[in-house]
This record gives sequence, structure tokens and C-alpha cells, in this order.
Amino acid sequence: MRRIIPTLFLIAAAFTPLALAAEMDEVKITPVKVTAQIYMLTGQGGNLGAFIGADGTFLIDDQFAPLTEKIVAALTTVGGTQPKFLINTHYHGDHTGGNENLGGAGTLIFSHHNVRERLSAGSFLKEFNMKAAAMSKAGLPVVTFSDDISFHLNGDSVQAIHVPHAHTDGDSVIYFKAANVIHAGDILFNGFYPFIDVSHGGSVKGMIKAADMLLSLADDSTKIIPGHGPLADKAQLAAFRQMLATAYERLRALKEEGKTAAEAVAAKPLADLEATWGDGLFTGDRWIEIVYPGVY
Repeated sequence: MRRIIPTLFLIAAAFTPLALAAEMDEVKITPVKVTAQIYMLTGQGGNLGAFIGADGTFLIDDQFAPLTEKIVAALTTVGGTQPKFLINTHYHGDHTGGNENLGGAGTLIFSHHNVRERLSAGSFLKEFNMKAAAMSKAGLPVVTFSDDISFHLNGDSVQAIHVPHAHTDGDSVIYFKAANVIHAGDILFNGFYPFIDVSHGGSVKGMIKAADMLLSLADDSTKIIPGHGPLADKAQLAAFRQMLATAYERLRALKEEGKTAAEAVAAKPLADLEATWGDGLFTGDRWIEIVYPGVY
């Protein structure tokens, strides 16, 4: 799995803007057909979703700024256009980096309230030593919501649903009712341990609750676009949820015993999960270090 997972924030942290742009020159944006109108686009960073039809192109997330032209070009190859609407599933830079480019070109941007707040103020992710400057007005969401918002376009009803304190404190999942497709944002890292932004409101417990909500929406025919990893189905989401629940119970028990994060790592509570889930962004040891402060 590690061979195909983009290095997410590490890319943005490791390069100057000019070097990052040069690195992005090598990235290819690949559309993956989900339905006749919905595509998952892969590149560098979070998976994009695109809903294409007569009412305009509806885009979910936008990866990094140097990739905007490639993303728009990829959309045109499958019948899309410059996005009319963009929704950010959360504030992280590998999902919002193209906001200023798209907003400046006239795309209307939507998000949960907390996403706009994070983008307006700038942020720091200590796990990756990554500082993001405040975003200019052109890249900020114009429409924000607290619980959910619905779009009625291209022959479907599309609902953005806020899931609190999961990956961050501002996550939304996108549900295409007629198409039976879900874009899970970073609620789902398909096949590996997820990054959970504890410093900005995320928690393992919240991720489990969010996964439960998604499972309640899905059936055996539902196609799920994860924030990272290959296109998923309900069974893969259920396996991810079970991994989170198992990890949570083990880590909570260690915390109740008064163990520190270092002691929890030394106890190797995820050893039997490592072969399946530890070959992506994090090993189990590193993942424990990141999520342990948010186990309650």
C-alpha cells in the first residue's frame, strides 16, 4: 500500500513553494469512473470527487494549488467543465490547496463553518511540522453550514453532512442519494491507519461514530470514495470501522491504567493489526503516538 499512497502533508512540509511546484509537475490526475456522472480523481493528496451534468460540475476537494490546471483539464476529458461548485470536506491543505485558484476563477465554495475558520486563521500541524498561512478571500468558502446542506442538481439530491470531532472538527461527508455514492472525505482511509487531527478536534471515538453514520447510509451496492486509498465499498468501510473500534478499546484500556503514550507504544497493542493496516501512511507505533492524546 505504501507504494501508492501519496505522502500527503509531508510533501507540502518538505518543499519550498518552487520545489513543490516542480514536484507537482510530475503528478498525473487520473479520473476513475464511479457512475455515468460521478468520478473519483486521484493525483497527489486527497481523492477528489466530481459530479458532472447539465447544471454544472460539482467538485469535492481540490488537492494542491499547482495541480488546479491539471484537475480542470482532467475534468474536461470526462465531460466536465470549470467547477461551478466546490465543497471542502475539511480544512487540510491536500484537500483545499486549490481553493484560491478555483475561487478566483468564479467557483462557488462551500464548507462547514469550522473549515472557513481554520482557513481564515491559518494552522499548524505539529505531526508534520507543517504551517499553513491564512488563505486569501478568494479561497475562502462563501457558503458555510453547521449540520448539513443539500444541493439539487444534475438529476440528483446531494447532501453534505457534518460529522463532529472525527478526522477534524469540521468534517463533512457527501451523499449522492440517487446514485448511491458517498464521498467520505478523510473519515475513510481505505486500507491503512488514518491521520486523525487531534489538535484540531479529531478523535478515534468520533471517527468510529462517523463510520457508523456512513454505514447506516450505505448498502451492499454503495460505492464509497475515500479520502485516501482506492475506491471502496461497504464491506471495506466496515472493516475500517472494526479496526478503529478494536484500537480504541485497547488504547482506552491502557489510558485507564495511566499509561503514557510512550508506554502505550511499548505495549504493542496493535501488533496483530499491523500487517493489514500498518503499510500506508503510519506504522502502528507512530499512529498510537498521534491519536493517544485524543483517546477518552
